[in-house]
Amino acid sequence: SFDLPRGKITALVGPNGSGKSTILKMIAGLARPSQGSVKVNEKPANRRIAGEVAFLSEKDVLYPFFTVQETIKFNAGLFADFDMQKAGEILSFMDLEPDKKVKHLSKGNLGRLKILLVLARRSPLILMDEPLAGLDPLARDSIIKSMISYLDLQEQTVFISTHEVSEVEPVLDMVMSLHNGRIKGFEEVEKIREKYGLSLLDWMKETLAN
Repeated sequence: SFDLPRGKITALVGPNGSGKSTILKMIAGLARPSQGSVKVNEKPANRRIAGEVAFLSEKDVLYPFFTVQETIKFNAGLFADFDMQKAGEILSFMDLEPDKKVKHLSKGNLGRLKILLVLARRSPLILMDEPLAGLDPLARDSIIKSMISYLDLQEQTVFISTHEVSEVEPVLDMVMSLHNGRIKGFEEVEKIREKYGLSLLDWMKETLAN
């Protein structure tokens, strides 16, 4: 069991198959737990929770025949909290071509578009499943900067699953390590550095080894 601290960026780390994506899907209401319950702001996490949770899937789930701009407008129609002004700012920041079709985007630009669609929402909870997977270092740096620039941590809480531990460490408040569906550690990043004298990667290795 765990509670996500409000207004913080928390990373979920662990080896493949440990349950990271499953946890995010359950919080997003896209999967049901076999035992126990999941709540978002004291409400059961089910399909109807989508208005309060912005979820970035590791899989490519966008319509390939839409242009970038059409994809943005489509998502604006789906979610009442979608901020078109913010979407326009992120579009410019990410250097995406609005008239380019999704099927013609490079993997890096597709990743940027998926990030845009999540960050443009004002939902209180943002879930991101491997947002940096497969992206080159420059793209990762750009995306991490956009996360800092366009999040409102007075109102939003962020939960990210990632293997790119070193890249995201500078923006994290908390980290949770997971192995075989069990939480092995849940700690403040600053405490890991100051109290234990470890990098996030070393802490991750240590907790998963026990």
